Amino acid sequence: MALHPLLARIGIELPIFQAPMAGTSTPAMAAAVSNAGALGAIGVAAETVEGAGKMIGTTQALTNHAFNVNLFCHRPATANAAVESAWIERLRPQFTALGAEPPKALREIYQTFRGNDAMTALLLETRPAIVSFHFGLPEESQIRALKQAGILLFGSATSLSEAQALADAGLDAIVAQGYEAGGHRGAFDENAPDDRLGTFTLIHLLSRRIALPVIAAGGIMDGVGISAALRLGAAAAQLGTAFIACPESAADPGYRTALASDAANHTVMTRAISGRPARCLANRFTSLAETIPDSDVPSYPVTYDLGKALHAAGKAKGEFGFGAQWAGQGAPLSRPMPAAELIKVLAEELAAV
Repeated sequence: MALHPLLARIGIELPIFQAPMAGTSTPAMAAAVSNAGALGAIGVAAETVEGAGKMIGTTQALTNHAFNVNLFCHRPATANAAVESAWIERLRPQFTALGAEPPKALREIYQTFRGNDAMTALLLETRPAIVSFHFGLPEESQIRALKQAGILLFGSATSLSEAQALADAGLDAIVAQGYEAGGHRGAFDENAPDDRLGTFTLIHLLSRRIALPVIAAGGIMDGVGISAALRLGAAAAQLGTAFIACPESAADPGYRTALASDAANHTVMTRAISGRPARCLANRFTSLAETIPDSDVPSYPVTYDLGKALHAAGKAKGEFGFGAQWAGQGAPLSRPMPAAELIKVLAEELAAV
């Protein structure tokens, strides 16, 4: 099967992309993947401009190859003191059981990239080969500036309408995120109806309706899955959960243990951890969230402030069950090994299909 022209633009030969998992992917992981002939990635959505600069600089020092820098373009949180106070009280018993106190108030811990001039200036200064967006699009002026700097732009889409918006905005490729995918659902509007299209249905649809390269994301864990995505029209496949167990990952011991347990067979889509729908390994937090209506959950990322505090309180007591253990439905197929070795295995599997 001929390689897609997108790969030549990037400067790689393997149609394998590592997902830019904020908080889990690292410069070491991204560099190892890129050095192995695939496309590595870092997620800087949770970072300050200074922190993002350090991550980009470290990655550039470890590889001369292209890598992807991912940012979130969510709408700023809508403050609601009553909802936020009720949320703190709802989770207070969990803190009490851990011998801890919840925060007195919740903060908007992540800033959107949309309209973020300082982060835009950093990207224009460091010029990573690829910048990608989750939860929507930045402002038109940001897109124009990044494109003028020669940076390729990718955007996540969970539907045909979102993909068309990315194409209309002038992006270079679409990351088609199926409902199987781990981590945050990339929907532009988390409160809009979601058709929950699976990865293969979505890439099949987009590759025929949108005149942009499509990158398959969600549930793909091996060379057979990558091959299937390519045959349905994808230019490449993006894998995230497959890399969580790599030693270069920032996943903590509890996360790794859960991924290797029966929890991997029972991933759950929940918004109780962060405020936006996200797929997580079944754990104490997802169990707690089962009876909580979405209307009771504060806005993203305000909710995440309390979620992170609860996880920190749990970890201090050796309890990892309140972590944001993001993982896709392919989690049971996880194979712990160094990132470069995983790329080699995936390439061999793909070649054998």
